[in-house]
Amino acid sequence: MPFDQSVSHCAAIALERLWPTVAKRYARHKNRHRLPVFQQALQQDFAQLYSCLVDLYGAQWDFYFHLEQTLVKAAQAWMDASEDHRVYQAEHNDWLQSEQTIGATGYVDLFAGNLRKLQSQIPYLTDLGVGYLHLMPFFDVPEGDNDGGYAIKDYGKLNPRIGTLAQLKSVAAALHDNKIRLVLDFVFNHTSDQHQWALLAKAGDVRYQAYYWLFRDPADKAPYSRYLRDIFPDKRAGCFTWNEELQAEVWTTFNDYQWDLNYQNPEVYTAMCSEMLKLVDAGADVIRLDALAFTWKQPESNCENLPNAHRLIQAFNAFLRLAAPGVVLKSEAIVAPDEVVKYISADECPVSYNPNLMALMWEALATRQTKLLIAGTQARSGLPADTVWVNYLRCHDDIGWAFADADAWSVGINPQDHRYFLNQFYTGQFPGTFAAGVPFQADPNTGDCRISGTLASLCGLEQALLTGSSTDHAIKRILLMHGIVLAFKGIPLIYLGDEVGMLNDYSYRADPNHHNDSRWVHRVRFANTGADQRSVNNSPQNQVFTGLVNLIELRRSHPVFGFGDVVVLPSVAESVFAFSRTYQGQTLVVVANFSEHRCHLDANQCLRLGLAGQANDLLLDQPLTASEGLELAAFQQLWLLGGL
Repeated sequence: MPFDQSVSHCAAIALERLWPTVAKRYARHKNRHRLPVFQQALQQDFAQLYSCLVDLYGAQWDFYFHLEQTLVKAAQAWMDASEDHRVYQAEHNDWLQSEQTIGATGYVDLFAGNLRKLQSQIPYLTDLGVGYLHLMPFFDVPEGDNDGGYAIKDYGKLNPRIGTLAQLKSVAAALHDNKIRLVLDFVFNHTSDQHQWALLAKAGDVRYQAYYWLFRDPADKAPYSRYLRDIFPDKRAGCFTWNEELQAEVWTTFNDYQWDLNYQNPEVYTAMCSEMLKLVDAGADVIRLDALAFTWKQPESNCENLPNAHRLIQAFNAFLRLAAPGVVLKSEAIVAPDEVVKYISADECPVSYNPNLMALMWEALATRQTKLLIAGTQARSGLPADTVWVNYLRCHDDIGWAFADADAWSVGINPQDHRYFLNQFYTGQFPGTFAAGVPFQADPNTGDCRISGTLASLCGLEQALLTGSSTDHAIKRILLMHGIVLAFKGIPLIYLGDEVGMLNDYSYRADPNHHNDSRWVHRVRFANTGADQRSVNNSPQNQVFTGLVNLIELRRSHPVFGFGDVVVLPSVAESVFAFSRTYQGQTLVVVANFSEHRCHLDANQCLRLGLAGQANDLLLDQPLTASEGLELAAFQQLWLLGGL
């Protein structure tokens, strides 16, 4: 009989050999009664972890040592968890699809000052309807420029200005008591050059030098460097930084103080599993994988979106299934649309940003035409089962025009020329623009750039207030954009401050730590957003806040916005975007006008959208009869339920 070399068989044999070591190690542990349940979890999910690690590290001479170390780390997390630590009990993630799940994101210090004050802001979040809170990194970072918290020195220690680990756990518990899931960042492509591993490497420790990519011979670097693109071209050329202490060039994809980790070393994977568990222990329900597309390096490639990058993420996912099965991974892959979807699956990242929808909505707002928005979302909105988009308009980062070239060509748009137009429009350089954005990482060689700016400033509110003109269209644009992401399938995400019409803050230009990073124009202290004016009738802040709260309350009142399927409908008018949501026999059609000009849809156009009889517009709270045609005012949207 031939020897069975299937992955499942080999995994079963490996587990049979490794389990006695684990069982013996925890035989006297105070929570040893958990061992049988953990063993059951291993029998169910170990094969996936084994398969990933064999693909990545199976050729390493010490593979089984690292496999054992990974297993022990998972067991340790299981054994040490507090009795009520809910993430260690596997649960079905229906909440990801629920209409009740409204997301918010921001920096602790900008939104509240510190963790203690953040806890006192929870009532504000619950009033807004938030059930998913993503807090930007607040772990220990070097003083000065630290990429907004993404150059981490120590995951076990917080920035002292933000608070303590005990305060973080207290905030997490309070959020959970208020049915708010906590999202934390796992910055796993790189560490700060002040991380303990980097310091040991610089001190000559060969073991920790192997944690990073170091090149002393230019010939060794050449098979990589000639294929890489500059991520921040206005700061520096290339992806490598000379280090005097090491007498070597260090791979630094993003900034010279962020050292890329070498995941071809299996010890780096196991060490980062330990770092990830610190986030779980702190109370994370969702872990956002930062810059995941860049994690695996391979000669003669651009070192982005490589197959082993996916396998590495799948290995982290498989580890979490064993160590913390209630925690889910979220992809931050701001890459080409066809590459974004490759990271999204139950075995990789069940949650992902939707940069395609975000970029296409801003494109439609500038052009007043929805043909590219329709083409791009018709082709790229579907996802595998048990996964979900996070639909957003703004976040801590910039806007890149991440629509697919093929989608642009399909509707007669030259993508390169169009991106140049959009950059001109949103940086205020195109005649007649309403936007007040700031270029980010402008490339002097290509003329390319990305866009910084708050939602309100990009929608024209800043310009209207500065010129003393009407704010009506600007506010309607803001609510139109929010309305689409609230009604579309997925988790809608609000960048904290946008709910009160936060404007650009140009003071970053005078800050030596931030002056060369225009993203700080939209990283505004909540106290400076004018949020206190949201209760003043007819103020811009009041109109934006009350309008958004109304949209949120309507979404949370109708399950069709959560679990309902989405179908992007065909074009019926140049400025109209429409899609349907269907759930348990109920259908809702959203119809939105992306222009300041009125748009009339006659009965035939309505029929093409599936609208025939009478439907109730949830926003106007009144019936409309499609057979008589529909009238859309400037930047108006309709949420039509029933009678279709």
